[in-house]
Amino acid sequence: MRLQASSLVGRDAQLGLLGRALSEAQQGRGGVVFLVGEAGVGKSRLAAEVVGSAVGAGMGVLRGRSSTTGPAVPFRPLTEALMALFRTGESLDDLSLGPYRPVLGRLIPDWNTGAGDSSSMVILGEAVLRLLMATDHGRGRLLVLEDLHDADPETLGVLEYLVDNLEYSPVLLLATVRTDFSDALDLAQSARRRGTASVLELSPLTRPQVLDLVAGQLGTSPEDVPAAVLERLWEGSAGSPYLVEELLQSMIGAGTLVQGPDGWRTVGDPRGDVSSALARGILRRIDRLGTEGLTLLSAAAVLGRRFPLTVLQQMTGVDDRALLSHLQAGVAARLVVPDEPAPDWYAFRHSPTVEALFTQLTPSQRAELARQGAEAVEKLHPQLPGEWCALAAGLRSEAGEDAAAGRLFAEAGRRALAAGALGSAVTLLSRAETLLARAGDPQERASALEPLLPALAESGDFDRAFDLVEHLHALDSAGLGASRLAILHTRLAKVAHTAGRWNDGNQQIDRAREVLGTCPDGAAAASVDVTAAYLALDTPGTDRTQQAERLARSAADAAERYALPAVACQAWELLATVARERDPQESRAMLHKALSTAERHQLPLRRMYAATRIGGNDWLAEGDTAGLLSAREEALRLGSINIVHTVDGILVLDGVMRGAREETREAAVECLAIVRRLRLAPAVRYLLMSLASLEAHRGDRRAMEEALDSFAEWEGAGSQEEPLTLGMARAFCALMEEDRDLAREELGAVSALERHNPSTYHLSGTRGVGVLLDVLAGDADRARHEEVAATAVGQMRWNRQFVTLADAVLLGREGQGERAGERIDTALRDAAAYPAALHLGLRLVADAAHEDGWGEPVAWLRRAEHHFHEQGVQAVTNACRAALRRIGAPVHQHRSGTDGIPEQLRALGVTVREYEAFRLLADRLSNKDIAERLFISPRTVEKHIASLMNKTGAASRADLCARSTRLPEQ
Repeated sequence: MRLQASSLVGRDAQLGLLGRALSEAQQGRGGVVFLVGEAGVGKSRLAAEVVGSAVGAGMGVLRGRSSTTGPAVPFRPLTEALMALFRTGESLDDLSLGPYRPVLGRLIPDWNTGAGDSSSMVILGEAVLRLLMATDHGRGRLLVLEDLHDADPETLGVLEYLVDNLEYSPVLLLATVRTDFSDALDLAQSARRRGTASVLELSPLTRPQVLDLVAGQLGTSPEDVPAAVLERLWEGSAGSPYLVEELLQSMIGAGTLVQGPDGWRTVGDPRGDVSSALARGILRRIDRLGTEGLTLLSAAAVLGRRFPLTVLQQMTGVDDRALLSHLQAGVAARLVVPDEPAPDWYAFRHSPTVEALFTQLTPSQRAELARQGAEAVEKLHPQLPGEWCALAAGLRSEAGEDAAAGRLFAEAGRRALAAGALGSAVTLLSRAETLLARAGDPQERASALEPLLPALAESGDFDRAFDLVEHLHALDSAGLGASRLAILHTRLAKVAHTAGRWNDGNQQIDRAREVLGTCPDGAAAASVDVTAAYLALDTPGTDRTQQAERLARSAADAAERYALPAVACQAWELLATVARERDPQESRAMLHKALSTAERHQLPLRRMYAATRIGGNDWLAEGDTAGLLSAREEALRLGSINIVHTVDGILVLDGVMRGAREETREAAVECLAIVRRLRLAPAVRYLLMSLASLEAHRGDRRAMEEALDSFAEWEGAGSQEEPLTLGMARAFCALMEEDRDLAREELGAVSALERHNPSTYHLSGTRGVGVLLDVLAGDADRARHEEVAATAVGQMRWNRQFVTLADAVLLGREGQGERAGERIDTALRDAAAYPAALHLGLRLVADAAHEDGWGEPVAWLRRAEHHFHEQGVQAVTNACRAALRRIGAPVHQHRSGTDGIPEQLRALGVTVREYEAFRLLADRLSNKDIAERLFISPRTVEKHIASLMNKTGAASRADLCARSTRLPEQ
């Protein structure tokens, strides 16, 4: 007997919220709702109810589902959902998508130009959003994505962008996620915390709700449900609607629950093992379909929880009529359902059905069905485009054909890597490597290892990558060709470089060169050279930059000869890093050459690296972080953990320089915990250097030394970051302690260090604050200043502010006070983003300006004194006060209200009471009126006005009143 269709029980509150969300989407206020719950709790049933409501309201509906079996396929649920647009008969050729149309070719085969696409997940997410909005037609759109706990990383990357940007669109995104740990669940919880999505957690049904569900299924009233049945279903289901329905069906099928003239009654003991009862009940329903039906569903189960009818028909040889007849019977038996988002696809209602079918198959029968499935897929789709390659690979693996499966998984992994789908690539290539190792095919195994090693490095899984060293030894003894083996050693050397393990990397380079020694190969040697160049740049030594540049030049030339675009990109990126010190334009040209090469050859990871370096150059030149932030977003979508945290480190140092202490400290500590866990040594060192600098800029030597002690533990000696620890941290800390001699000593140590271990990091101070200190001490003349000012490093914004201040001091000594003042103004514009450096610079030059009779040393000292008092840097605060006293200027106390005085007036020494009177002058009030407003005597007002005219230089009371009217609103 068939049970009646179940109504939705216990979900009224969720339905109400979802109904309101649909209405708001129709009014242009879209959003995101995650349905979260355990398997079988009714997420799909609730989603189906919402789909019905959306269709009833005239909204367009798109549905996609992640694969619950088999390997990950990039963008699968999105492709399934969007393909429904092409089945409506509506022409999509005239949509106003502009440059976003070719981007969508990654998801929509009909729009794939074949040229490839390396755009980031951000751009792809925007393209999807624009497509959804362009096809809305004023009706509102519902996008349903189910089973996101099984989604590939790339789908989640696009989904994250949609979550953050659907608020002002007519689109409601409804996603289902299990409560098991997954990246999708993390995304849902993060979106809820940000306020960009709602999360509806579906709890199991209560006992009364289970009773209502059973009564609805049996077509009777709750009072007429036998108590023993309710007890059995409540205990066996734990409130899971799916288990309630399956157990109820099993009881009826087994004859323990029957319907008589007086209603439903039990026969015998309805209690039993839940799992066995489920399996028996499912198999009884399958048996009713007959032998051919059982064969058909068994073949479908081997294909996966979701299965394509074309492949199933090719496997079994049944005709159209028999196929549809058996499927309709399967639907009636509540075993399978049409997979609505995808045409000609069906799906088993629940995974226990698949498991029950497998119990009826011997291992050999299951392997044979998998082989037939693979052959069917390959015959119907000879080039195995899209997800077919991974599906065929999984079937070959089920069939026990390790070599064939491994080759297919490797091909699917290479495709995923080429598309920037890093997470899927690692999964597919790892599976390939394991299978090919078992198959004993060294050549094919090497083909899987070559892309797997850098993919593991980019995703931050260094331990696993280094574990593969033993695999290389095995391949060596298996007789793998010299060139292939050299490439594998080179790949592992690159992993070591990314992890900051230059000794391990150099050992792998030596092994690669040793292998190639007997069988020279120019193309393989180019790959060895470019990786060796990066390692040379990080390996301590006096000539490391020259050696790195020589190797990179060699690699670039070879890449040109042998058409190796990836090698060419890497070589140009390193050459640009070295060239930055001598010629920023040359460096920029090289990076754009790398960027265009990566785009032309569809190399998304190399494109991301070039974009990151361009952003880094912009930051050094002018303090602009926009390029870095854009590159970070792209790295995040591509899954490049290394670049994400590299950029994070730079942004932390930028925050230190900009004085954003608390936010910067929080970001640094959070990021440091991650990179320490991942053993990303370069990122750890950079963050520890930045934290040390943060403490130094507030004059906390103890905290600075603690950070530097940790820095030393991460192989800090001889590293690229070491000069920064002396310049940005130790020298600055000495200046905050008013110890210029110690600061110059630290900067002298930087110079000595850079002679022995040249660095491509250029903010250590030797061509910045060090020049200013040398000029102030009389140890640097005009020629030395001009030498530094002419360098690219001296022109970087952080360094430039100090170099310009040094120029002002020299001009003042030369009797050119007016020009010196102009240079101070220029320096202050450069320093505007860096408050600590700006006020430190004013404090440093004030004494020289006073001695040489130029500028506004009193105003500068007052401004610096106020800043460092607010920041709690007592040594510099006291030094500013002492300098003011030496000059003969009054030193003001920090009374309440000082912060409200505009900086330009505070620098002139205007007091709180004087400022209060000054503001009232804007209304042209008399002294008597001002006195009444401030509750002071007219005589006191008269004194304040006189003092204000003296401090501001106002020619008259009318002039003073005019200046007051120009004050910004308080």
